[in-house]
Amino acid sequence: MNSKAVSEVDLYDDPVVFSQAMLDDIGSAREFIFLEMYKFGHDSQGLRFRDLLVRKCAEGVKVKLLLDSWGTPPNPAFFGPITSHGGEVRYFKKIKFFLDFFTKNHRRNHRKLLIIDNRITYIGSANITAYSLSWRELMLRLEGPIAGVFRKSFLESFRLYRKYIFNKFAYKRAIHYGEFEIVQDLPSIYRQRIKKRYERLIRKARKEIIIESPYFLPGYKLRRQLMLAARRGVIIKIILPLHSDVRLVDLLRDKYLGFYYDNKMEIYYYRPNNLHAKCMLIDNETFALGSANFDYRSFRYLHEIALVGTHQKVVAMLKEHLEETLRFSVEFNHHNWLKRPLLEKVFGWLLIPFRHLF
Repeated sequence: MNSKAVSEVDLYDDPVVFSQAMLDDIGSAREFIFLEMYKFGHDSQGLRFRDLLVRKCAEGVKVKLLLDSWGTPPNPAFFGPITSHGGEVRYFKKIKFFLDFFTKNHRRNHRKLLIIDNRITYIGSANITAYSLSWRELMLRLEGPIAGVFRKSFLESFRLYRKYIFNKFAYKRAIHYGEFEIVQDLPSIYRQRIKKRYERLIRKARKEIIIESPYFLPGYKLRRQLMLAARRGVIIKIILPLHSDVRLVDLLRDKYLGFYYDNKMEIYYYRPNNLHAKCMLIDNETFALGSANFDYRSFRYLHEIALVGTHQKVVAMLKEHLEETLRFSVEFNHHNWLKRPLLEKVFGWLLIPFRHLF
């Protein structure tokens, strides 16, 4: 390992706690604050971040925000104080009306990144919204020069925020840095870098695979790799929210759960609130986490980013996080699944043609 890649790591799953940590780090910024976010709420939580960013602009700190125009509808009145104090706010691919309206507008920037002073990086699952403060999330804080790699990735996206020609992003290769690998994904039917990286991780698994995701709709190749892993004796645990924030996804997800059960995979439902964390742990040795859900839409249509690695402290913290999630989860009941209402079964079938879009 390059011991200088990171000097400190922290993993958070409580939005109240990591939001305050992010605000504290923003408050201590001296050079720049770069934020790439899918949803930045025009609400009480968004105000906390916005007002602090305005203050940092006034102090002379360089502030750049890259927001997605679908997840965060443009609001000049809300973000105006940042720009009026010298900050930059850009909206990734504003919604446009043309013949191929839905397909092109569906390709969004779903990444969640905060980079401060080439020193601190936050990467994970969480948006900046008040309504999600009670959710179970997953955010990793890295302190060290790896922030410079994330800074470069952010600035590439910031420059190309208006582009609809996706080969402009073709140079976003995976980056290896010490024990870490940064996988940068972009909309594609064929490339799907994060999905293919996950396939390789599953193929190499020897003992255990734990997957945690709010939306779980893997395509045929991932389902097959999971099946083959289970058949060679790998323990597979899949942790899902009992009810996500998108009910249609749950109905479509539920249609496939019999396949995993029949192939000896363990399915768990997290009960206390919405589970929005996104990660995978292989053999208690290799982790993967970031913005991507384990579904068609993230892999095919969204600009995502994932961090893969073997850093021992991150692995240990992630293991503890997953064990806690499981303590508050209940195991899938196959009998109840078979007896679920007919209407739910019908909806599951009807939604199959739209599985790429949720």
